[in-house]
Amino acid sequence: MSAEAELFSILNRRQQINDALENGEEVKHTYRVVNIYTEFHEFSRKEIKDYQATFSKYDVGKDGFLDLAELKIMMEKLGAPQTHLGLKGMIAEVDEDKDGKISFREFLLIYRKARAGELESDSGLGQLARLTEINVDEVGVNGAKNFFEAKIEQQLRTNKFHDEIRQEQEEKRRMEEERVIRRQQFQQRAAVFQ
Repeated sequence: MSAEAELFSILNRRQQINDALENGEEVKHTYRVVNIYTEFHEFSRKEIKDYQATFSKYDVGKDGFLDLAELKIMMEKLGAPQTHLGLKGMIAEVDEDKDGKISFREFLLIYRKARAGELESDSGLGQLARLTEINVDEVGVNGAKNFFEAKIEQQLRTNKFHDEIRQEQEEKRRMEEERVIRRQQFQQRAAVFQ
């Protein structure tokens, strides 16, 4: 997002708040989280990167948003074409900033809602979430292995000792690698004297 677009967005939001307050309406606060990984903690980094790849694949305009036409193409390629009104309804369901487009953050909301069981399986967003899940035929066994390892990692993350154990394992691995390197260096130096 360019600096001008960001400033416009902020000033536009401020104007909406002022107008609502003048009319005696309740103002719904919106908070913008800077880091996607912390906001969507229920997803592993691998899953978010996979969702980012899917999003980027269909973001033909490379503007960081899926507009109506791009969403239409996406749904058609996924084998679940939608009507114009259906597409607008899909966007409206996750379009928190009401700009008529789906940002990557809003794209992740689709998967959050799908995991929480908030989407009907036959709805457009339900189909989108289901059709973009891991497909072993497309990604192969290694892709599925990575997917399930990411799922296990997500479940293990809830264990408070997991991070400490992982750090200890990484430290042991690092020490072992250093020991092997030192041994190789010693053998190379010893070979000079033979």
